[in-house]
Amino acid sequence: MHPDREPVSQSTVSRIERKYRELGHVRDAPRQGRPKINENVQQDVILSALENPHCTVRQVSRDLNIGKSSVSNIFKKVKYHPYRVRLIHELAEDDFDRRTEFCEYMMDHNNQNNGFIANILFSDEATFFLNGHVNRQNTRYWSQENPHWMQEYHTQHPQKVNVWADYFAMDHKFNTAGCQKHEQCL
Repeated sequence: MHPDREPVSQSTVSRIERKYRELGHVRDAPRQGRPKINENVQQDVILSALENPHCTVRQVSRDLNIGKSSVSNIFKKVKYHPYRVRLIHELAEDDFDRRTEFCEYMMDHNNQNNGFIANILFSDEATFFLNGHVNRQNTRYWSQENPHWMQEYHTQHPQKVNVWADYFAMDHKFNTAGCQKHEQCL
């Protein structure tokens, strides 16, 4: 039937015969590898996310004694997504008036001095709370739909550390004595 194919070796025939005598069949034995997650474990993972939507994959993995990748795969299978908290500033009654005053001030100064806005130095800062206040980098809300989860926070919190950084590039060159155009720059 297959003249170009090599004949079956003696070791293959012996191995199949031995398997038949030991097991009573010649089907392949279950292969090694990662075991499949059964339905009960999947339900436990989903229930843990329903009970505590703020749980992390690591927490669920540790609580149910299964791998983190398995938890992530289950969440993906049921279309759960890790939504992040959106921090919003607490607004006081007079904040609207203060914002309006600031906008008017900026517009007046820009009208008086045409390059005013170009001379503003913009920077960024990060606030680290010392009391365990929400760190949205590590906080998630597991759900199938976006809960539009928000948390109001006070900007004048007493125990915090602010880290500030900026980048300022000038149009003219510097030398070791200071700025070539303005000696008072340094």
